[in-house]
Amino acid sequence: MTEAAQPIRVVVVDDHAIFRSGLKADLDPDLLVLAEAATVEEAVAEVVRHQPDVVLLDVHLPGGRGQGGREVIAGCAAVMPGTKFLALSVSDAAEDVVAVIRAGARGYVTKSISGAEISDAVRRVAGGDAVFSPRLAGFVLDAFGTAEVAVEDELDRLSARELEVMRLIARGYSYKEVAKALFISIKTVESHVSAVLRKLQLSSRHELTRWAADRRLL
Repeated sequence: MTEAAQPIRVVVVDDHAIFRSGLKADLDPDLLVLAEAATVEEAVAEVVRHQPDVVLLDVHLPGGRGQGGREVIAGCAAVMPGTKFLALSVSDAAEDVVAVIRAGARGYVTKSISGAEISDAVRRVAGGDAVFSPRLAGFVLDAFGTAEVAVEDELDRLSARELEVMRLIARGYSYKEVAKALFISIKTVESHVSAVLRKLQLSSRHELTRWAADRRLL
C-alpha cells in the first residue's frame, strides 16, 4: 500500500476577505491553506511562522513601506528558497509583473483564471517551475533579456572587495559588523561604501538595499 501524497501547504495573501474565501473554496483538496493575511505585516508574520510550500501573493497590499508583494518577499528572506511565491493580481501591467519577479516570485497569474488553473499553477510552482499567464510571459522574457546584461555592467564597476561590502551593507549589517566579518577597519568599510554609492549613483544605504533587492543580489 503506497503512502498518500503530502498536501502542498499554502498561505493566501490578499487584502479582500471575500476573494480569499472564494480562492480557498476553489483550490483543489490537495492544497492545504495554513493561514491568510491581508497586509504586508500580517503576510510576513504568517509566512515566517508557517514556512509554507507556496504563498499566493497579491501584488498590491496595504501596510509596510508601500511596496506590496515585493516587500513581503523581501521580508520573508529567512524562509526562502524553501517557500515559493506565486503572484496573483488583477493587474497585468508589465511593470507589476517584472517588479515582483525581480523580487523573487516564481510566477505571476491574473485573477481571471479558474480554480483548476490556479491549483495547477500552485503545484507547478511548488515543484520548481516558473508559471505565468500566457500574455505575461513575454514581459518577463523582454525584461530579463536586457536586465541581466545591465546588472552585469553595473557590477563590473565594483571591485571584488566593494562587492563583498555592498552585499553585507544591503543585508542590513552595520559598519562595525562588516568590518568584523571582512577583517578590515570601520574606516575602510566607510570608504568602500562611499565608493559603491558613487559608482552605482545611489545616495543612501536604503537605496542600496532596494537596488540589491530589485536585482536579487541579497
